[in-house]
Amino acid sequence: MNYADLAFLSAVEQKQAFVEGHTSPSEVLEAQLSRVDSFNYGEEIGVNAFTEVMQNEARESARAASDRYARNRHSSKRSLPTLLGITVATKEKHALAGKAHTQGLMAQRGTSAGVDHPVVARLRAAGAIIHARTTSPEFSCATVTHSPMWGTTRNPWNLRMSPGGSSGGAGAALAAGFTTLATASDIAGSTRIPAAFTGTVGYKAPYGRVPGAGFLAVDWYRGDGPMGRTVEDVALMSSVISGKHSSDANSWGAPGKELLGERKPLDQVHIGVSLDLGDYPVSADVARCFTDAVNLFRASGAKISEIKIPWSTEQIRKTIFAHFGQILAPAMAEIIGNSTEPRAAYTDQFIRDSLEQARTVSLIESLQMDVLVNAQLAAATAEVDVLICPTNAMDWLLADGNYLDGLQIGDRSLAHYWEGHMTSPFNVANQRPVLSIPCGIGANNVPVGLQVVGQTWDESSTFGIAAELERVLEFSNRAELNDSPVFVEG
Repeated sequence: MNYADLAFLSAVEQKQAFVEGHTSPSEVLEAQLSRVDSFNYGEEIGVNAFTEVMQNEARESARAASDRYARNRHSSKRSLPTLLGITVATKEKHALAGKAHTQGLMAQRGTSAGVDHPVVARLRAAGAIIHARTTSPEFSCATVTHSPMWGTTRNPWNLRMSPGGSSGGAGAALAAGFTTLATASDIAGSTRIPAAFTGTVGYKAPYGRVPGAGFLAVDWYRGDGPMGRTVEDVALMSSVISGKHSSDANSWGAPGKELLGERKPLDQVHIGVSLDLGDYPVSADVARCFTDAVNLFRASGAKISEIKIPWSTEQIRKTIFAHFGQILAPAMAEIIGNSTEPRAAYTDQFIRDSLEQARTVSLIESLQMDVLVNAQLAAATAEVDVLICPTNAMDWLLADGNYLDGLQIGDRSLAHYWEGHMTSPFNVANQRPVLSIPCGIGANNVPVGLQVVGQTWDESSTFGIAAELERVLEFSNRAELNDSPVFVEG
């Protein structure tokens, strides 16, 4: 097996190969580090997915894991930690004790973490190798990934394009074969948006299922979670990081829960389908890929029902920015303080737009807006097992774009770039598990994703159905980095 093949092995495949002695954690790590050296660096030609790579520590951990697998093959074959020897790239906002913890903000340079984030601690306890940390926009508040601190992160499928955000470094690293798994966060789509643009899989768990850190963990829109290249890998990682934690009073459930048990065949599944979630304008490439996927599911025996949800992009935008203006934006402004350090324009715009919306909407009114979105979704999906819809309405964003004046999709001008993504309604309805899985590729060689939206709290059914949809779609999520396609505007 060559280095490229090793680098793209799934976590599940690696575990079996490690146990059987066909390869080792050290060999996989070296294959991935080789790709990092070849493709991550260079201002115009590098993916730039990482804030730092911890090669020495990772190699030491990989050697220890390799030795443990070897000893186990010649002993009583005791059970081994779930992620022993599997590489995980962690988002910089997920604190590593003793390492920088800036969230990409120049004003926070020199800040370091005192303790591991709960997700990081659980990954370490499960034997994972944390070999790198991934980029994000400042404060994880944009759907592109660039910042004055870390520069521009590019999409391995087309280096002119963005991997999305805010977990853009995570998606880019997975697509490029730099890591096996990655951590992400999601307050309006920050896991699912980059998963879609990079042809990977991202999971937004129900609120509290994955423990958070700090006072903003009480924000019911947000959550931390896993990204990978397959549904099975994401389920595996989710089982490790999920569950009640003493540091987060809102966390719940048992850790280690199996999320991919018995799967129902598609001819026993009722899928609700919405191309536009009310009135989202969807690009031609997204519509084509999504419709082709729905036709495949129908041909595989699934019962398909068109779902009408009476949402508008304006309603959703006002709902989420009223919420952000009550919680996140004031916290961001407080952290920035009087700093004169360089700062991204999208950060100032996010704070300004959020605070402006909150000035016209009280907290009580904001909660009422949330209740309406949840009620409308519940009514629309009452008779189906899952709802599927596109992840992004746009089929690409430029890597260095700011989109401060909104977006144009077809003949529709959108007031804010967040309206180009169909993810934030499910942060308002954050009791629902949602996966983004790849379903096609657009004209600019940027992948297109669809969301699998489950019923409240029902993770197992959602994962099982998503795995069956993934099997039918047969998407190859291995980005070729040898060249970059010509940009096709439209």
